Amino acid sequence: MLSTIKEEIDVVFERDPAARSVLETIFTCPGFQAIVLHRLNHWLWHKNLYFIARLMAHFTRFITGIEIHPGAKIGRRFFIDHGMGIVIGETSEIGDDVSIYHGVTLGGTTWNKGKRHPTLGNNVVIGAGAKVLGPITLGAGTRVGCNAVVVKDTPECATVVGVPGQIIIKRKDEDKDAQREAMAKKIGFTAYAESKDMPDPVQNGLESVLDHLHKLEKELDELKKK
Repeated sequence: MLSTIKEEIDVVFERDPAARSVLETIFTCPGFQAIVLHRLNHWLWHKNLYFIARLMAHFTRFITGIEIHPGAKIGRRFFIDHGMGIVIGETSEIGDDVSIYHGVTLGGTTWNKGKRHPTLGNNVVIGAGAKVLGPITLGAGTRVGCNAVVVKDTPECATVVGVPGQIIIKRKDEDKDAQREAMAKKIGFTAYAESKDMPDPVQNGLESVLDHLHKLEKELDELKKK
């Protein structure tokens, strides 16, 4: 248990630049407090001490503003930033090295018993206010934008934005990226100051326009030469 606590403290220092000391993390970081208490609550749950586990989870919610059902399965190095308003349902399953922000809900869409909450792969990041609903699976490395509503499975290394969530696969076409940057610079265009690692559907459409402009420019140059 002590090694787990140390690992959770290390995660806070790794992912939160505001962290200053171990003592401060232990006593003032609600995300750290919530996950450590959940480890205990989850152990009680599997010992069939359901009432005590739920009572402790209720206490955790009271002091941290984070509601994690003791039945939820959470992997190693789980990081919660700010934390207020987070809800994680009973049958949620979370992989290793996952990060989530305040206002996130991992919720169900049915009153039936059984698997009804999401499964998150390793290295998933969920932005503030996002809702991931139903027994869906987010592939490893998925990033969910702020306030997105995700109700469908995602492949690995996808980015999901919007309501309902639109799935965008990260692309690795460096030549295309350089070409688009050159064309955008030439015509004085910037897509909402978006960075390449945070695509959205609007930017994808605009990139298609840039590709088309580049093609037209090449054809025009060839006609001039002829």
